[in-house]
Amino acid sequence: MVEDWLALIANMNGAVRDLRQAAPEVMKTFSEMARAAHRGAVLDAPTKELVALAISVAIRCAPRIAYHAKGAVNAGASRAAVAETPAMAVYMGAGPSVIYAAQVLEAVDQMLAGSTKPG
Repeated sequence: MVEDWLALIANMNGAVRDLRQAAPEVMKTFSEMARAAHRGAVLDAPTKELVALAISVAIRCAPRIAYHAKGAVNAGASRAAVAETPAMAVYMGAGPSVIYAAQVLEAVDQMLAGSTKPG
């Protein structure tokens, strides 16, 4: 086992509770934003949790992975749907690297074209 995800959630719940007490207005606003994001009518609950799960993978946040894996299960997402989710996150993580890599060559070409020094 890599991680005890249920224990991670339990530990984070205590830390988040402390944060709610220390910064109640900020955390109240954050909770309102979370509720508003979940209220939308077009995407169903499992899809919203899968999107959040993919973002959690992309930003490399283990506690968010734990919370949204639990959320996906609770919302009824299948294991197969959950299994496809990290694949999209990995793809999206690599995709921007390809775009930025292409920009490196473009930048170098512009630098060389505008340079008065021999290359």
